[in-house]
Amino acid sequence: MSGSGERIVFVHAHPGDESALTGGTIARLRSEGSRVLVLYAAALAEADAAATSAALAELGARSWHRLPQGSVGGPELAQALRSAIDDLGATAVVVGAVDDALREVATATAHDAGLPVFLARTVRQAPGQRLIAIDVGDHLDQKVRALGHFPARWSLSGHARTLAGGSTDIITDTETFLRADAPRPALAPPAPRPARLNLTNRSLAGLVGLLLGILFGVLGTIAHQATLTLFGVALPIGLTIAFVGIGALLLGLRLVVGDRFVVGLAAAGLLLTIFVLSLRGSGGSVLVPAGLPGTLWTVVPALIAAFVLAWPKLPPRRR
Repeated sequence: MSGSGERIVFVHAHPGDESALTGGTIARLRSEGSRVLVLYAAALAEADAAATSAALAELGARSWHRLPQGSVGGPELAQALRSAIDDLGATAVVVGAVDDALREVATATAHDAGLPVFLARTVRQAPGQRLIAIDVGDHLDQKVRALGHFPARWSLSGHARTLAGGSTDIITDTETFLRADAPRPALAPPAPRPARLNLTNRSLAGLVGLLLGILFGVLGTIAHQATLTLFGVALPIGLTIAFVGIGALLLGLRLVVGDRFVVGLAAAGLLLTIFVLSLRGSGGSVLVPAGLPGTLWTVVPALIAAFVLAWPKLPPRRR
């Protein structure tokens, strides 16, 4: 409740509660240009309606409505509250209701609308809880005048208020509230870790990885010199496809198997194959001739393998 941009819905049970519990806050908000709407759950007689209008006028507010009668926990009440919140474009809801059922419905409705809720509370009503104190000293006289419109509920003597039951309290220059934010959604459980392979399955997976590494090494060595001429420019299409294939192989094994041992064997088979095929054959033939493509083909696969193996943890697959 910070100033002129606020639009606040106040929920109270009976006429007069708005003045006693939140009168200073209403007056302060209105003085700062905020919009205020007061809702009442109790039935209002004609005299009550006149006193309510007069009291709110003292506080600088005029907008108030009576909530539908009937079961406090019924859907009509929540629907009326939500409608009032939406019509005002509310930024917060203040609940001064003492009735537990009304307070719970108002709080739940506000939370469903994504709004913070401020519950009118005194220090005695909320021991050990952190309260928000609103300084209403500049509007204390307005609050006292508003309280004076309900003589059937209390009598006033200066800043002392005597209730119909005989108890007396002092009207202070501070109103306190307990902020009740919507409960946070529960955190999603962590994704299960992939099951560890037993020795037999790990050995078979390592053998498959080794053979795949050898296969990709052979195919890449044969294809890495291939180029595609486009608009007079020779594009290293073979080298590009080879690098993409190697990355897909090693990364796929790391994601699916989740075992560095298997990925390491695949990388070993790949790099060993590239090394052997880069040697000059007995007939003098060379599958990896000197030049930039050949140099890249002997260096980049090792970098890709090192990167995949060194990455600390890869995200689990979505199932």
